[in-house]
Amino acid sequence: MKRFFIACAAVLSVATVSAQTAVDYPNKTIKIVVPFTAGSATDIMARVVGERLSASLGQSVIVDNRPGAGGTLGSALVAKSEADGYTLLVVSTGHVVNPILYPGLSYDTVADFAGVSPLASLPNVLVVGSGSPFKSVKDLIAAAKAKPDSLNYASAGVGSATHVNAEKFRSVAGIQVTHIPFKGTPETIVETSSGRVDFMFTPVLASISTIRDGRMRALAVSTAKRSSAMPDVPTVAEAGLPGFVFDFWIGLLAPAKTPRAVVNKLNAEIAKILEQPAVKERMAKLGAESMPMKPEQFDAYIKEEFVTLGAVMKAAPK
Repeated sequence: MKRFFIACAAVLSVATVSAQTAVDYPNKTIKIVVPFTAGSATDIMARVVGERLSASLGQSVIVDNRPGAGGTLGSALVAKSEADGYTLLVVSTGHVVNPILYPGLSYDTVADFAGVSPLASLPNVLVVGSGSPFKSVKDLIAAAKAKPDSLNYASAGVGSATHVNAEKFRSVAGIQVTHIPFKGTPETIVETSSGRVDFMFTPVLASISTIRDGRMRALAVSTAKRSSAMPDVPTVAEAGLPGFVFDFWIGLLAPAKTPRAVVNKLNAEIAKILEQPAVKERMAKLGAESMPMKPEQFDAYIKEEFVTLGAVMKAAPK
């Protein structure tokens, strides 16, 4: 009986400390690490949310870009950081496949992070330069099949969501094309719009201005339904590859041992931010949609993506 009371006291003590932590949090600057370049879709969403998180929490929130190695450099930095809620990480879909592409990572993609909240789900768009001969998805696939390995595609880095999306497309379409990784999304847009790269899948919010000013041509969007930002552009499935779907998500993570009360507080604040009319309007213009989840739901979602997309990348050409 004595042990029972001691155990209960310990549980109550932890709960009290956790609750107190949430009350005190935050009392200093919060850093959000983005493991991609400024101007990428992940970076844009981090800044949209970070600015408003600063206002709602009453503390400075800074975005720290740490690009490189498909997002693994920035992710490693956060995994090893103090688990106190003051160093956070914004990642995208490619986060879940990095163990396949970078064996020997210094962190565990699933075990070393706690899901805080998804920030957005948005379509990638399949684009070519304005001078490209390809007017449709069928044109592109036909050319690739006629001359295997004659075409190339750009990505924002090995393991990025743009890479995973293109690899799923390559696999489903049954084509052989060459992958050219860059350091981030801005570089891929420059290379594709110039015609030096044949095609790429890029987030709508990062490329919509380049599409609208005529430097790139949008052939299709990757999601199951059309993008509200470009309703005249068909889905890949509608454009000739039935059943093809790829969801590009962006989410906020914390080091795994971050107090649950802090994770829950951040989740609640982000849920309110994503419901703000100004944020919803901006996201709609960018083709992004919120995908609300509690932290435990987001953790489960990440584990599922780890399995399904991991299989895609295991089958990718090395």
